[in-house]
Amino acid sequence: MSRAPDIGAVRAFLGAATPDGWVEAAVGAVDTLLIDHANCEKKAAGTAIGMLYRYDGHAHLLAPLARLAREELRHFEEVLRAMRRRGIVPRRLSPSRYASRLFGLAAAHEPARLVDTLIAGAIVEARSCERFALLAGRLDGDLGRLYAGLLASEARHFETYLALARSCADAPVESRAQEMLAVEGRLVTEPDSVLRFHSGPPES
Repeated sequence: MSRAPDIGAVRAFLGAATPDGWVEAAVGAVDTLLIDHANCEKKAAGTAIGMLYRYDGHAHLLAPLARLAREELRHFEEVLRAMRRRGIVPRRLSPSRYASRLFGLAAAHEPARLVDTLIAGAIVEARSCERFALLAGRLDGDLGRLYAGLLASEARHFETYLALARSCADAPVESRAQEMLAVEGRLVTEPDSVLRFHSGPPES
């Protein structure tokens, strides 16, 4: 049996909370939310697989990254099933600014690039976990159960990425994480031109 996720620790790590405006908009646009969520799960799997290739000389990273990729693809399948039950057809959506801005903070040189990428992965997983918890409390039926069920694995992914970042760094990663979280906090709290899983609240 998986342990209950420590949402308090996730929220403390993130600092900035998802605005109520995003939650209200997401609950009112479930089709868009699910389509973008499915896309996010594919991208998360792709990030882990890409790191498997890029950093194949780091033996201690390989098994955790493989597990992350496998679980993200399983989440993708779960979201697809929820979409099929509602007759929602997958389609391409323009991405939000979130991932490109966050991963764009990574240093250009190694090993700092590796550490920054792992920290960014931890931040994305933590934000997903926070939003899963918010949605689980607002959505009824199978969608509420879907997001409640994803909570534990997403919290574990956050912990895995953060632990891997610490294992690859020559110094504590907390200071660098706070620099990146300051940017991330603005991305999820400032008004956004599109509603996406990791966007800010829609512009008025």
